[in-house]
Amino acid sequence: MRYAPRFYLCKMGRIRIVKNRSDIGAGTRGSDMGIDAIEIAAINAGNSFFTQHEFTDVATHNETVYNKVKNTFAKRIKHVVEQCERVSNAVQNTLKNDEFPLVLSGDHSSALGTISGIKAQFPQKRLGVVWIDAHADLHSPFTSPSGNVHGMPLAAALGEDNLEHQINEIEAPTKNSWAQLKNIGIKGSKINAEDLIFIGVRDTEEPEDALMESKKIRNYPVHEIRFRGLDKCLSEITETLSKCDMIYISFDVDSMDSDLVSKGTGTPVSKGFDPSECIEIINLILKTKKVVCLELTEVNPLLDNKGNKMAETAFEVLDAVAGNL
Repeated sequence: MRYAPRFYLCKMGRIRIVKNRSDIGAGTRGSDMGIDAIEIAAINAGNSFFTQHEFTDVATHNETVYNKVKNTFAKRIKHVVEQCERVSNAVQNTLKNDEFPLVLSGDHSSALGTISGIKAQFPQKRLGVVWIDAHADLHSPFTSPSGNVHGMPLAAALGEDNLEHQINEIEAPTKNSWAQLKNIGIKGSKINAEDLIFIGVRDTEEPEDALMESKKIRNYPVHEIRFRGLDKCLSEITETLSKCDMIYISFDVDSMDSDLVSKGTGTPVSKGFDPSECIEIINLILKTKKVVCLELTEVNPLLDNKGNKMAETAFEVLDAVAGNL
């Protein structure tokens, strides 16, 4: 049977795909190819999703991976700042045109740009963040054991240095770049800790755990959702975010079980969700009618131990939720 295309509309107007093929914030190379891998998965499935929507290609600084890393506590942060500014502008312009930004990104550092773009367009509105991920990404250059900036976007969005758990001595240029990162879009913090919800986070370091505890950031781990039931947990989440005017969903594919799906992501973690659970979680959040942006990130086909399985699964999730955007 010939494939009959589905057309996806959202409450804001048409979907616009924002493609950010950058992996300079990651510790391993290859997530810059993730978007193309997802598009190939759609083509192989006979699905015309990527021909149905207008898209914006965000320019990248991927060539900087060849530069000698001078700062081990926030690698390539100067270029990450520039990249997040580009993403922020793309997201803001999309929202300004009454379109729904569906952001496909390489590494997760771009989430700071996405959040900043939303707030730049709606500075007076309260933004809730649903972070579906194996990692909390709450490090700063002062606390990061790796120096990879894809582990820092939420700390930047919260405006948190977490100096109480500092392990690194930071030089002035890095401090300046970190300050710039925190002030993209609008000056100061973009979100309140009480408006941040983690789903599936299970691989964290001590500084992140301490910040989550001190700020009372709620995490719904995989085992809790399965034990208590998705409907009950999602009801609590939507109640927690009821004071928010809008919601941003960030879906990192490492939230899924790396043993079940594949290891085609920069930091795979076992004991995660299966794809159907991710679909149900995202769709239940979309039912709030407050979601203004969805981001899918961290597909790395170079690390995939099952061909193009992670990209294929990521597209499966995307295709299953796009009709509700």
